[in-house]
Amino acid sequence: MRKVGFFRSIQMKFVLIYVLLILIAIQVIGVYFVGKLEEQWIENFQNGIKGRIPLLEYNIKEELNKDRTGEDVPPLEEEIRRLLFDFTAPDISEVRIINNRSVVMGTSEPDNQGIVGQKTPDIMVKRTIENGEDLDKIQFDKKSEGRFWVLTSPITNNGEVVGAIFLVAKIETVFEQLDEINNIFITGTLIAMLVTALLGILLARMITRPISDMKKQASAMAKGNFSRKVRVYGKDEIGQLAQSFNHLTKRLQEAHVTTEGERRKLSSVLSFMTDGVIATDRKGRTILINERAAEMLNVSRETVLSQPITNILELQEDYSFEDLLAEQESIILDYSTKESHLILRANTSVIQRETGFINGLIVVLHDVTEQEKLDRERREFVSNVSHELRTPLTTMRSYLEALSEGAIKDEQLGPRFLGVAQNETERMIRLVNDLLDLSKMDSRNYTITPGWVNFVPFLNQIIDRFEMTKERNVHFRRLLPKEAVFVELDEDKLTQVIDNIISNALKYSPEGGTVTFRVKLLDDHIEVSISDQGIGIPKENIEKVFERFYRVDRARTRQLGGTGLGLAIAKEIIGVHGGDIWAKSQEGKGTTIIFTLPYNPGQEDDWL
Repeated sequence: MRKVGFFRSIQMKFVLIYVLLILIAIQVIGVYFVGKLEEQWIENFQNGIKGRIPLLEYNIKEELNKDRTGEDVPPLEEEIRRLLFDFTAPDISEVRIINNRSVVMGTSEPDNQGIVGQKTPDIMVKRTIENGEDLDKIQFDKKSEGRFWVLTSPITNNGEVVGAIFLVAKIETVFEQLDEINNIFITGTLIAMLVTALLGILLARMITRPISDMKKQASAMAKGNFSRKVRVYGKDEIGQLAQSFNHLTKRLQEAHVTTEGERRKLSSVLSFMTDGVIATDRKGRTILINERAAEMLNVSRETVLSQPITNILELQEDYSFEDLLAEQESIILDYSTKESHLILRANTSVIQRETGFINGLIVVLHDVTEQEKLDRERREFVSNVSHELRTPLTTMRSYLEALSEGAIKDEQLGPRFLGVAQNETERMIRLVNDLLDLSKMDSRNYTITPGWVNFVPFLNQIIDRFEMTKERNVHFRRLLPKEAVFVELDEDKLTQVIDNIISNALKYSPEGGTVTFRVKLLDDHIEVSISDQGIGIPKENIEKVFERFYRVDRARTRQLGGTGLGLAIAKEIIGVHGGDIWAKSQEGKGTTIIFTLPYNPGQEDDWL
């Protein structure tokens, strides 16, 4: 261990604390004493001057009330000037008398006689005349670089303010005396600090010498040397501490041997475990991690030791260490990436003493990637089945309701509606089989049963079915060719594609919106487009909408019953037919799904 310098040693800290205590005590006493002294001197100074104000006020009122009609009576201004000259003192710089109209009636300053008869702009004077109260403040004079005290006092006559006394007094002498006292305190403080520092150094050396020996012993124990003993200097508290330290050394040596044996046993067990194990201290820092856990988390054992467990498990945003201590259930950790999937289940167990004190936390990691994958596929499958069966079930319900309301008695509608219900039932069976065969699409064993179909009536039939069963006020607009367009396709599979597209268009169309159907005849294929006026798809998500289980707006799609599989199934079916499918969209204006099918106009001759 590196030797501690004097300025970082406990001796220096002891001396510093000792000196600071004395300094703080002296400063507290000095500040309190000087503060009270300053307050008392200023108060005495002000009271001494204020005590003379009533006499001046009385004389002024006498002069104001005196009858000046006689010839021998001197003017009021001369009498006021005489009274002010008699009132002056060494500490008083100037005294002015102002009437209730803020006009200066007299001043004691010979050089300021020119302001007599003029209106004073002083705010304090005006407030005193208005409110009839004394006002004062201490100001600083930039010219003389000294402080002065300003006082305004009202002159009242029969309860009415008839004027004010404006007085300026030099108060700097009070502060000069206080500065002298402060200098005396500073000198005394410096002398006391010097003496205190010398005594503190001597005292600190006596106390820290045994502590220095114990520090050396602790360093030796940290290196595994338990044979060294601490020297006992006396029988005081520090001597007893040295004896206890020697006893502690002996007990630690015994505990070290026992702990080392247990550690080897635990290390052997952890090394051969198939699950990952992480242990922490009471602050949540990692103190143990086995090879399996390091392999699962793809970390190095050396780098994660002493790191917070929440950072290692990447839970710092959702959990604190206290949350993990209180967690009763397993925590699922998803470390999947685009290249690989890894899902772990973390079970936590608190390490507690018999007294209930928490020593740390044990986290056991299980690899449940395959299990979670099977569960997810099962949930997605059930959700997809519900989504795909929704449309035919709705159609059947509509026709059956019509039959139950009396349509069955109609010789034309009854058999027709029953036929539709039967057809929808059969199509549901085929849809279930298609969903069960979805996994075969990836193995390229997926096949269709194509036949020649006049595409325009085929599309109109699907649109009619949706127009009859729709529950929202959405208009259908058809821009379809009038001539026959025969295309080789699997009628059931393509019905499934168009059903998915129309269902999505209805879901996201606003009330009163329009869904537009277009069919264009091109050179070697037909282009079918279905447009809505819904919320649209963000530009960055257009390429992803055909991915399996992908949803642009998960919350809204879940609310409307979607699974994110319909367009993926459509893409697979269109691909098997030899066509292509894509989307165009603008946020806030709507979405268009476009797909193509191979088309050979020459084949129409066989059907005409």
